[in-house]
Amino acid sequence: MGYEAYVLISQASIVHADNQNDILDQADYLYGSGETEKLFHLLEQHKSSENAQLLWRLARASRDLAQLSQTSVEKKKSLTYEALAYAKKALEKDPSCFAVNKWYAICLSDVGDYEGIKKKIANAFVIKEHFQKAIELNPKDPTSLHLMGIWCYTFAEMPWYQSKIAAVLFSTPPSSTYDEALQYFQKAEDVEPNFYSKNLLFLGKTYMKLNNRKMALLWLTKAKERLAHTEEDKQVQKEALELLNSL
Repeated sequence: MGYEAYVLISQASIVHADNQNDILDQADYLYGSGETEKLFHLLEQHKSSENAQLLWRLARASRDLAQLSQTSVEKKKSLTYEALAYAKKALEKDPSCFAVNKWYAICLSDVGDYEGIKKKIANAFVIKEHFQKAIELNPKDPTSLHLMGIWCYTFAEMPWYQSKIAAVLFSTPPSSTYDEALQYFQKAEDVEPNFYSKNLLFLGKTYMKLNNRKMALLWLTKAKERLAHTEEDKQVQKEALELLNSL
């Protein structure tokens, strides 16, 4: 796509496209430009598509729109469930695509905020399976590795009362360790150093859990000093600074 087309996209309030390859090109441009609402409106026009590549992008766009601070509570919930529906359809169409597996797992995790502890824990098994499948299909995707690390960290940190509930509900409840989480965070960093402020933060937090002060200082300092591009980056810097002050 030429420069003139990019200019037209950036100026349009709603983007239209017909050819599916053009749609994907425009979607990727808008995503890279942080044009969340324009991207959602572009892809929503094609929500009945059977194309898995388009559907997982629509799932991601729906989720990103839900995450915006100006999105109402009711709209956030409906977008979260819509995102999961698009991701599920994408998975049915192409279960061998790493991005489809990754975004299905992310969207399934998101709906856990609206469902009971039993459903949330049951979904955890499925989420893990799809993150692992995404890594198997593309071991060079640092985000999948990071998210698998988050899964491990979450269950290593699970409060005792939730662990008790999980043990009652499931003969083998989901579990992990900080060592396992660390391996995934480190692999993500090895694949693409400094790719995500949150990965730096969680390397620091995991080393704190493992009582390795020296390595915790190293990674928390990296997280604090990394240039902030997004609101999330700023939150990471703030948390990293607070943790450094506590060491």
